[in-house]
Amino acid sequence: MKDHPSLKHPISDLTGFGKHRALVLSQEFGISTVYDLLFQLPIRYVDKSKIYAISEISADHSYIVVKGILANLRRVGSGKGSRLVAELHDDTGVLELVWFKAPEYLLTSLKVGMLYTAFGKCTRFGDRNSMAHPELKRVNSLNAIENSLGIEPIYPSTEKLQKAGITQKIMRSTLSKIVTAVDFSILENLSENLLKQLGLPNKTNALRWIHAPSSLEEVYKATQRLKFEELFFLQLQLLYKKRIGQQKIQGRKFERVGELFLAFYHKHLPFELTDAQKRVIKEIRKDLGSGIQMNRLLQGDVGSGKTMVALLCCLIAVGNGSQAAVIAPTEILANQHYADFKRLVEPLGIKTKLLTGSTPGKERKILFDELQNGALSIIIGTHALLEDKVVFYDLGIAVIDEQHRFGVAQRSKLWQKAAIPPHILVMTATPIPRTLAMSHYGDLDLSVIDQMPPGRKPIKTEHRTDSSRLKVFAFLKDEIKKGRQVYIVYPLINESEHLDYKDLMDGYESIAREFPPPHYQISIVHGGMSPEAKAYEMGRFEKGETQIMVATTVIEVGVNVPNASVMVIESAERFGLAQLHQLRGRVGRGAEQSYCILMSNNRLSNEAKTRLEAMVTTQSGFELSEIDLQLRGPGDLMGTQQSGVLALKISDLTKDQDILYRAREAADQLLSQDPELEDPKHYGIRYTLNRILKGNLLWSYIS
Repeated sequence: MKDHPSLKHPISDLTGFGKHRALVLSQEFGISTVYDLLFQLPIRYVDKSKIYAISEISADHSYIVVKGILANLRRVGSGKGSRLVAELHDDTGVLELVWFKAPEYLLTSLKVGMLYTAFGKCTRFGDRNSMAHPELKRVNSLNAIENSLGIEPIYPSTEKLQKAGITQKIMRSTLSKIVTAVDFSILENLSENLLKQLGLPNKTNALRWIHAPSSLEEVYKATQRLKFEELFFLQLQLLYKKRIGQQKIQGRKFERVGELFLAFYHKHLPFELTDAQKRVIKEIRKDLGSGIQMNRLLQGDVGSGKTMVALLCCLIAVGNGSQAAVIAPTEILANQHYADFKRLVEPLGIKTKLLTGSTPGKERKILFDELQNGALSIIIGTHALLEDKVVFYDLGIAVIDEQHRFGVAQRSKLWQKAAIPPHILVMTATPIPRTLAMSHYGDLDLSVIDQMPPGRKPIKTEHRTDSSRLKVFAFLKDEIKKGRQVYIVYPLINESEHLDYKDLMDGYESIAREFPPPHYQISIVHGGMSPEAKAYEMGRFEKGETQIMVATTVIEVGVNVPNASVMVIESAERFGLAQLHQLRGRVGRGAEQSYCILMSNNRLSNEAKTRLEAMVTTQSGFELSEIDLQLRGPGDLMGTQQSGVLALKISDLTKDQDILYRAREAADQLLSQDPELEDPKHYGIRYTLNRILKGNLLWSYIS
């Protein structure tokens, strides 16, 4: 079944539209053709299919339909406070009707003593039910009532649409006429086998039922079909890209782990690897020896040991005669990785250097030369590594930390730095819910470190309000007396007129008053400081010269001070769960008991309460990520750089997980049976996938 030719016509051809309304629809929703209009899907439905007796009205009902005789119509009060009231009588009781600021024509157009249906939301005042601003419809007989009621779609609207006269009634009648026409048809883009297997309606029926349903069951079936289709093609494109990448992109083949890896593993490893780390290294080792370019996402909770896995992978590349690069989103994190790598690999005679925006010109020139002639084996840096001036002798592996902070185009520059594309290992310390991992990173292989190093004590997390501030200060002084150090994190640098919460500079002054020198020394770090100033203050804290670090979320990742035992987060209600968990992960890195104190005001929204309660009761980043997904939705979690992957019109990853898993399974099975979608029965699937991938194949090979 193909698209009906009329679906290609412009909106202005439709009765009741014309050029002006067509222009408004185009400006507001990007709708220009009849086909586009078909996919302006309802946001909800009003069930007018059941008529209630007045005596059946209860507090459980929201919007309902009742029928009765209109009586006692009158205007009450005068001026601005006047209102129009009436009564609707049936055999079981009386329903009060009320209109505030009612136009005068209502008083003359409504006919007392006639049969009406009233639709609206009922409330109860004393012993009687009332319906404000009801939608009244006059009918001549009970048969006419039954024929005029049903399931009404409610469409997205804006003020401009309403001003242009594009009402819900026009949208409903227009779309109903289109989909109920005898010759209405639309191209089916799922195979008959798949529809039969999953018990889904074809696309033509689904669109009929979504716009002109005769029952809520039809709405449900149509919605399931369209959600499945949306998620199926999302998964299909990711799996197809992955398959093409594995087939067409040559990868380096590291035949052996190499002497450097073995020497480090047996003689210099500072601690025993967890079973989870060993499992992940085996998965990566298999990729590196396969001859296919690795594109792997490494997930691990804060402090789970991802950096050690990255270092071991870099040693495999160097041991096979290649170079390794580690790219971090901030200078603080890059410096931290550099310090760790240098300390661990220098005993093996491996040359490691750091490149950031702060690297002096003379050092840069030497570094560029060593990188190009192969004297430099491992380089760690920020976005500076992506510059055209950075040329490698033989880049074998690139490790990208906190991947969501790098755009696809930026990461693609890595490909231009090697004749054979380097292996890519993407790391994230923000645990990603399974549904998001499947949707945003579905074209990557996934490894998870789901185990913490032995000996780590759970961080005790507590929620305190401003009224407990003096007790919190006393606790901090006790910890400092024991020789420990403290972080105090604020959400802002400068005072905001609109948001009533602590600001860093104001906070710094109050902390300085409470913890005066010479007994206490305080560092301050924020994004507005120069890299040199930040490095100086961080260095003081790391050496133990200061006991308190007052900072913004610039320390969210990359700061590792084992002696720091307390993290105080001011205005904690303003942070998302992922950020709170990342900040908490800055402590608990030593053998001592560590604490996280969440400070907030007394007035909290229900969502903020849920977040803070979750932090107090849950240590697992993976559990917190699931809660965060439920609270905030996928778009907020992933940020703008990756959100384009999920341009979902009807599906909701927080509610449609079962459909997503079925869609993933169906897409995987299809590509296993028909990798190039050459079977004629898959024509609709192939046509749709080609349309989706058009112009995107360049990026499809980039992790």
